[in-house]
Amino acid sequence: MRQVIQNPEQLGAVLRGRRKARRIPQRELAVALGITQPMLSVQESTPATLPLARLLLLAKLLDLEIVVQDRPEPAARRAPVGTKLEW
Repeated sequence: MRQVIQNPEQLGAVLRGRRKARRIPQRELAVALGITQPMLSVQESTPATLPLARLLLLAKLLDLEIVVQDRPEPAARRAPVGTKLEW
C-alpha cells in the first residue's frame, strides 16, 4: 500500500483502516503503545494530537513505514520535452 497523506484526517483514516484490516482491537494496540484505549481512539480520530514518537511506534506495530520524499514538481514548472536546460 502507498498512501500520500496531505492532512491529519487522512492519516487517522489510514491508521484506523490498517488496524481494522489486521483485526487488531484498539485495546490491544493501546497496550502495546503504553496508552489507554480511549486515548488511542482520540488519536485515531484527531491524529494531529499524535506525538511523532508514538506515530513511529504505531506505524511499526501496524507494519507501516513513514517516508518523507520530495514532492513531484508541478507540470507547469517542468520544462517541455526537448527543451535544452542550462545550468
